[in-house]
Amino acid sequence: MNDEKAARLAAIRAANAARASAAAPAAVPSQRATLPPADEFADLPPAMAPHTLLLILLASMAGALAAAVALPAWLPQLSGSLLGAEPKAYWYLARSSAMVAYTLLWVSMMLGVTMTNKLARVWPGGPVAFDVHQHTSLLGLAFALFHALVLLGDHYMNYSLAQLLVPFASAGYKPLEVGLGQVALYLLAIVGLSFYARRLIGRKLWRAIHFLSFALFVLALLHGIGSGSDGAAPLVRGLYWGSGASLLFLSIYRVLVAATPRAARA
Repeated sequence: MNDEKAARLAAIRAANAARASAAAPAAVPSQRATLPPADEFADLPPAMAPHTLLLILLASMAGALAAAVALPAWLPQLSGSLLGAEPKAYWYLARSSAMVAYTLLWVSMMLGVTMTNKLARVWPGGPVAFDVHQHTSLLGLAFALFHALVLLGDHYMNYSLAQLLVPFASAGYKPLEVGLGQVALYLLAIVGLSFYARRLIGRKLWRAIHFLSFALFVLALLHGIGSGSDGAAPLVRGLYWGSGASLLFLSIYRVLVAATPRAARA
């Protein structure tokens, strides 16, 4: 076991011990028991090491650029799909990576909300939920980057790098709906990378940044419905309805729990 894993395991054990002491009867209430649910695991180190995240993001960008530039040279037999009048390969890659990124975002949001209303304590457990919440958020960022950059190879859409990176600069295809997705990508980067800065920026600012996740999710959902070509498919439509409804339900439950006096909850 390396030093990083050992330190993380020790931090998780300390969090578990603190929760156990808070649950035990005592004359003086535990300090951790008075913390808001979202802050209970704020002292844990990031679930993914910074260099690991950097490698994943670089691999995502390199994979997208390789698909856009190198695949036609490596696999000339696919030139019809890659470079033809209607190059479907890049469109398929963009669509599939978008679905993966959206699903990871949804899972991350669900775990984040269940941690704030303490449902995550029932399953899968607070520290586990916190780790999976971070991993799905950061992996969603990687797939979202791939989703955007792989469109550089789609000569039918003919996007430039500036059109992909500048919100609402997509003049050829639904600039509003595409722009919403571009803004969502930047918000996802801000929220995901804030895991590594929360000790520097403080818990209040970190939590305020995390509230952007709700706007991020709505923008991603509108982007998928408005600009995605699979919105009419029953499976995709079910994903959009199920993810939106489940997150709305848990968010309302979270608000009701927060509005209930602490004595009544006890």
